[in-house]
Amino acid sequence: MEDARAAVLARVRSSLADRPAPVAIPRDYERSLPPGTDIIELFVERVRDYRATVHPTSAAGLPASIAAVLTARGATRLATPARIPDAWLAGIQVERVVDDPPLAFADLDRLDGVITGCAVAIAETGTIVLDGGPDQGRRAISLLPDLHLCVVMVDQIVGSVPEALARIEPRRPQTWISGPSATSDIELQRVEGVHGPRLLDVFVVEG
Repeated sequence: MEDARAAVLARVRSSLADRPAPVAIPRDYERSLPPGTDIIELFVERVRDYRATVHPTSAAGLPASIAAVLTARGATRLATPARIPDAWLAGIQVERVVDDPPLAFADLDRLDGVITGCAVAIAETGTIVLDGGPDQGRRAISLLPDLHLCVVMVDQIVGSVPEALARIEPRRPQTWISGPSATSDIELQRVEGVHGPRLLDVFVVEG
């Protein structure tokens, strides 16, 4: 098997021997939004365009905002990453089901929702990026429950995709979220919740 692999790789190298010299790719495109752009306002607007619900709040008011959403959604059992900040759910009467050890997919599917933080958020596209950090957990917990509560600090919001990429470790697992999961069938009827959470509540936290 190793001899066959070596032979194939040798033929590939031989085929590439007379390839043209590499061409530099220009990187002179705009990497940020125009000066004066209110990226927080733009992010909120774009997220709402995706039919997600946005809750501007303060750090002190975050638990009350989360509690109000859980009550409105009828959610009583919530998946949480192993190292979510305790302050986010302080005083809230909700069953926290910690994903440690990792929950089975069927168990995640039976929960009412999940709460996570994020790695970075992009104003221009209304996109939230998760990378498996301590307050985000593994990818499955943000995809299987029907409700996703996502906490976004204002200092995590950047204007453009290039700015977001500069903040992300490229080797980490990434999930890019632009609104609730949605698709359209052959008759162009929008269906939500097929490939991920049907409901997305985003808490934009000042301070």
